Amino acid sequence: MTKVFIDGSAGTTGLRIYDRLTGRKDIELIILSDEFRKDPAKRKEALNEADIAFLCLPDDAAIEAVGLAEGADTVIIDTSTAHRTSEQFIYGFPEIVGNSMIQNSKRIANPGCHASGFVALIYPLVKAGLISGDEKLTCFSLTGYSGGGKKMIADYESADRSELLKGPRQYGLTQQHKHLKEMKHVCGLTYNPLFSPIVADFYSGMEVSVPIFADSVKGTIENIKEIYKEFYQGPMVHFDEDADEAGFLSAAAFSMRDDMQICVHGNDERIILTSRFDNLGKGASGSAIQNMNIVLGLDETTGLVTGGK
Repeated sequence: MTKVFIDGSAGTTGLRIYDRLTGRKDIELIILSDEFRKDPAKRKEALNEADIAFLCLPDDAAIEAVGLAEGADTVIIDTSTAHRTSEQFIYGFPEIVGNSMIQNSKRIANPGCHASGFVALIYPLVKAGLISGDEKLTCFSLTGYSGGGKKMIADYESADRSELLKGPRQYGLTQQHKHLKEMKHVCGLTYNPLFSPIVADFYSGMEVSVPIFADSVKGTIENIKEIYKEFYQGPMVHFDEDADEAGFLSAAAFSMRDDMQICVHGNDERIILTSRFDNLGKGASGSAIQNMNIVLGLDETTGLVTGGK
């Protein structure tokens, strides 16, 4: 039986991972009581005892946890921002790096939610040469409020909440969002994208869109579709040529699911690339568990929800 420790199990991502693993008969969870969950000695003991440890922590605490596990045979899956561009960690997006890279790694950096959607859209096109790494890109991302953690969830679900929460709210206004470094690095871009994340009054779901002019593409809209069809054939990320809901695309369509949909819309002049998924699923805990399943040599969908099931 695989021993798993969730360091930071009180946070949104940690709780979601915990809930998903408690019913699995192949997993034994190492639990620290509230009294000891911030005790470095107890955390070190748990990290070293575990076969796999999920870090669901702020960046500084995640770096500390990696230090505590130094020398151990534990596989670390870090859901923080701390190691996503580190050469010592594999970027934990199997559809990009390949399952074998994940399976053979002891240090895996789980992607950020917004970044997952952007990377899924742009990486294959840069790799195929359809978009230049020197292109200046724009990205819009709609997310449910659960992506903001416990405080934001409490704010949105409060009986006396602000009237401003009824409408979508743009943030990251200074263009210094923490996912930008990851988006640029993983896709091999020269410039950070102009990134506009927006949080709205729904619990979970995410829709990431990259609009491009056709003359920026070394090919056609059909070439883009063909690249996505070839690149995404797995159960967790899939291309859908007919995606829409009567002319609309809802950011909540993949709420409570763990897979991601890639779609392309537009015409011969202007094209919209879109990925839809759950910010807590393929954007966080679902991705982390997919990586764990691959490390263990299991079907990567074990314990996950795909295809609306």
